[in-house]
Amino acid sequence: MKVFGLIFICFSSVYGFSQNTKTVSDSIDKKKEIYLVEVACGECMFKMKGNSCDLALKLGSGKTYFIDGTSIDEHGDAHAKDGFCNAIRKAEVQGEIKDERFKVSYFKLL
Repeated sequence: MKVFGLIFICFSSVYGFSQNTKTVSDSIDKKKEIYLVEVACGECMFKMKGNSCDLALKLGSGKTYFIDGTSIDEHGDAHAKDGFCNAIRKAEVQGEIKDERFKVSYFKLL
């Protein structure tokens, strides 16, 4: 009986972790413009004022905004060699600026 319980728990946990969840990158709106931007840690790479490592973007105009809707940790190790705290990356984003922050609805790291 213990073996059956152990097998049940193993399969249950695999099934639970394999469920599809909606992420910000799944939410593209074909009616809105997609912007090609630079993304990185706002504090480390864009020299923005903040309390910790937070994801930010730089528009073509040079204006920087912290991002709401996805986090720096959702895209790998921020402190890796090519992580957001050590490298500026390119991304496609969709969203709007509200209260001096970029509210992202679509984010695709290139």
